[in-house]
Amino acid sequence: MRAILIDDELSNVENLQLLLAKYCPAIKVVATANNVNNAFDKINLYSPDILFLDIQIGKHTGFDLLNLLKEKTFEVIFVTAYDNYGIQAVKFAALDYLLKPVDPDELIAAVVKAETRIASKINGEQVNFLLNQIKLKEPAISKIALPQQHEIRYISVDEIVRCVADNTYTLFHLSNGEKILISRPLKEYADLLKPQGFLRAHQSHLVNPKFVKSWLKEDGGTLLMINADKIPVSKPNREMVKAILRS
Repeated sequence: MRAILIDDELSNVENLQLLLAKYCPAIKVVATANNVNNAFDKINLYSPDILFLDIQIGKHTGFDLLNLLKEKTFEVIFVTAYDNYGIQAVKFAALDYLLKPVDPDELIAAVVKAETRIASKINGEQVNFLLNQIKLKEPAISKIALPQQHEIRYISVDEIVRCVADNTYTLFHLSNGEKILISRPLKEYADLLKPQGFLRAHQSHLVNPKFVKSWLKEDGGTLLMINADKIPVSKPNREMVKAILRS
């Protein structure tokens, strides 16, 4: 697979090249770029399969570059030193990112997932979704991408009633009664949806407080959802859950 590395710091580019050569030999780096204009030209020239893209590139961003490109027939793996709003948007789009300094295991995992998406021919959709979310400039992102084997579902956060851990998978329960199983752990979505007001009621349960009907005293504390589901509240989380529901 052909890759282009885009970062305004040469040391970061060189380090990533070394890691790819050692841990991801299937990746062939065909070009590097240190600014948006140069990157734009090289993407059009080489038609890469994957971009390793820094979020902050001088006075511009990786999002600025992506907005310049009409067709996005490549996968994007963001590489950044900061876990900021941009990364929050990337997470909601279910795109991969690597924090500097890059961890080899995380790099391998990101490349494997990119290869899977390329083989499924669903690359490009998530990038467009990401850019649309950023254009909204909303403090709370309204939709989330849920990647499945043959498609990517785009779901309004307000449609999510609750999420349940199923080993290393997460089962999403939606307000229309639909259930969607995603091959990512609950902790990932608990961290992602916490700023949206979601509550970790239990180690295995994440709930949207908008769908909580009442607090039941049975079993020391149980949430009754508006669809009649009952969600246990773990002892360490009871006071936190009560406080948020009262607010």
